[in-house]
Amino acid sequence: MQELQTNKKDFNQCRLCDAPDVDLADGEIKLKVDRFAFTANNITYAVMGEKLKYWDFYQPSGTDASDWGIIPVWGFADVVESKTDKITVGERLFGYFPPAESLTLKPVNVTPGTLIEGGASRAHLPVGYNLYRRVNNEPGYNRSQDDERMLLFVLHLTAFCIHDMLESANWHGAEQVVIISASSKTSSGLAAGLSVDEQAPTVIGLTSGRNLPFVESTGVYDEAYTYDDLTQIDAAKPTVVVDMSANTDVLSRLHTHLGDNMRFCSNVGLTHWEEPQHAAGINQARSQMFFAPGHIQQRIQDWGGEEFERRSTAYVMRTIGMSRKWLSITELDGLAVLAERYPDICAGRIPAEEGLVVQL
Repeated sequence: MQELQTNKKDFNQCRLCDAPDVDLADGEIKLKVDRFAFTANNITYAVMGEKLKYWDFYQPSGTDASDWGIIPVWGFADVVESKTDKITVGERLFGYFPPAESLTLKPVNVTPGTLIEGGASRAHLPVGYNLYRRVNNEPGYNRSQDDERMLLFVLHLTAFCIHDMLESANWHGAEQVVIISASSKTSSGLAAGLSVDEQAPTVIGLTSGRNLPFVESTGVYDEAYTYDDLTQIDAAKPTVVVDMSANTDVLSRLHTHLGDNMRFCSNVGLTHWEEPQHAAGINQARSQMFFAPGHIQQRIQDWGGEEFERRSTAYVMRTIGMSRKWLSITELDGLAVLAERYPDICAGRIPAEEGLVVQL
């Protein structure tokens, strides 16, 4: 079995390694990974690997394994062997996988729609990442929509959580929401949700000059500017900033431009992951890191699991539908081809409208 590994000290480096096949124990299932998405969000998992324990999900094989890690991906896999009567061979699961050919799970809390990975090595990790959906039991499941689901479902679920967080705070009194790195798929999901919310403030996108035409073409931003032109944003209006980039130069200039009207800044993504994380001019007192799994867990406590699923799914299905007009899917044939494209992903050279799907 092959797996793709990332150097934990230099995220630009990856390698393919052979991993041994293991015999199943009672209660376990073996999955053949069929396909998965790979986006800039996966590089964020690497950047935050130590702090948020993303490296803990899957342990690398091979020599010098301590220097390498496995970046989790979202995708689909099929059950090819089972030693539990709760899950049968041939079932298809959607969830969190390694970029590898196979995976062993120990299903617990099995319901008709979901199962939880119950292995001891992942017990300390957020339950949202340990949940797998039994898609064959979903009403209306359509395999032809798998690629959109892999590429956008989780990112737009994060967008739903950000939208809910801002809405529950009454937008912090803001009249406009500025989204930095507006071309990212999470950003477009948030902007799409805000654009159809009659109570939401004006939505402004900030992006590079190269991506400005794309951001404008999505139709979900009221205004869009390049990073060089951010002073065109009306600083007289109370503003919320959603930062998907961690580009401290842009963030510092924007906070400085807005002054006291920068009411709240949610730091979400790391598309500019090589940027230093602290800079003068950033209003740290009004800034807060956002962690979607924590928000999900809180809302499940507040609303219950079924109501969270209902609200979040309605949001995501709507925003994915709005994304179909611009999303272009590129299929990569196997892990070796992903390894070839990996430096382009790290360097942000993948066009904003392109989504990479790896077929094994």
